[in-house]
Amino acid sequence: MKRLSEWLIGRQRPRQGETLAALDIGTSKIACFIARLEDGQQPRVIGIGHHLAEGVRGGLVANIDGIRRAITAAVATAEQMAGETIERVIVNVAAPVLSSLTVGIELPLNGREITDNDLQRIVVQAETNAPADSQGHPLELIHTLPVHYVLDGQKGIKAPLGMTGNVLQAQLHLLAAAFGPVRTLATAIAKCHLEVEEFIAAPYASGLSCLVEDEMDLGCTVLDIGAGTTGIGIFFDDNLVYADGLPLGGQHITSDIARGLTTAMAHAERLKTLYGSAMSGPMDEREYIDVPQIGEEEPEHANHLPRSQLIRIIQPRLEEIFEMVKAKLDQSGMSDVAGKRLVLTGGTSQLPGIREMAQRMLDKQVRLGRPLRIMRAAPGPSATSHGGFTGLAEATSGPSFATTAGLLVAALTPGQPDQQSFSENKVGQFMNRLGLGVWQR
Repeated sequence: MKRLSEWLIGRQRPRQGETLAALDIGTSKIACFIARLEDGQQPRVIGIGHHLAEGVRGGLVANIDGIRRAITAAVATAEQMAGETIERVIVNVAAPVLSSLTVGIELPLNGREITDNDLQRIVVQAETNAPADSQGHPLELIHTLPVHYVLDGQKGIKAPLGMTGNVLQAQLHLLAAAFGPVRTLATAIAKCHLEVEEFIAAPYASGLSCLVEDEMDLGCTVLDIGAGTTGIGIFFDDNLVYADGLPLGGQHITSDIARGLTTAMAHAERLKTLYGSAMSGPMDEREYIDVPQIGEEEPEHANHLPRSQLIRIIQPRLEEIFEMVKAKLDQSGMSDVAGKRLVLTGGTSQLPGIREMAQRMLDKQVRLGRPLRIMRAAPGPSATSHGGFTGLAEATSGPSFATTAGLLVAALTPGQPDQQSFSENKVGQFMNRLGLGVWQR
């Protein structure tokens, strides 16, 4: 049986030998993976490039010239390693600009068989209900993700094509992003002589690469704590059902350390990486670290402080992030489907003790995520549903690169409806013939 999304029009699964490119725009780094599909459509990463981010603040473009330089450098490194040039890239959209909405569509069938045209009509009607911002301005629709169908009261239907009934109800998850930031990012990428093949929400990409089948099916929350943002994604019944984010991340912890210990940002980042922890231990009062002071070059002028003082700066900021995440989860109305599983990804998730803190504050079973899944294939004897990316070095196969890898997984996920795949005339024809009722939640 095919997945629900495979019945819908849209992007076809890439063919064997085809090259894919993922571009991960982060606050601290720009990463590019180039992959080629091997036998059986297994992606093999043939080019890797990453560069210190410039012109990005809180996951959003703050300086087009700066981000252009960083993207060009990361892509050039990946192209050199791959031995070929790319023209199109799959790009992530940062979590804080996302808006998540579930829309219900009701289609009268009058006892006839469900056709592919019916499913297309449902998608078009759902997209007319794309969310707007607080000022009423339209948002950029990133994903239209079918969640489930109900046919004449029968629930749990994933692929209704060919079934017969009187009334088909569908729930679709619309994920939109702020118009300005998305278009600005597209402009910056175009200045690098690259074309955006598709935008993918960062929490969606992280979940696609890190979650195993049971987590996606039974319910799981993905928390992607990056440098400038924290992405939240809830997966249930093999679908992304909610996404959100915070404009907070590891860079804010670094800034707290720099201010609290009067040291440079570069030294603060080093202290956080080498000695930082989310929770203090009994030895931290007796372990001392050297903290270089701003403007002082000589080591003898460094402050000699207990490690516990560093942790006392890190801990409150992490607690604030988890408190805000908990509030977002409570407000989502998805507590029942989210389950008790939580997967941490992103560079900040590697901080010692963060897993235990998340478990205590969010009351969930927590594990650290890394790129595991290679594709989301339809169930069947020839399908491969998860495994490891080939070609990823140890340094690029951890939580920091979960989103980058997930962008490649998204490219291998067939069937998300292409929002540009209908001409205006065809949309008009669909709208004239719809006669559909709509509900939202």
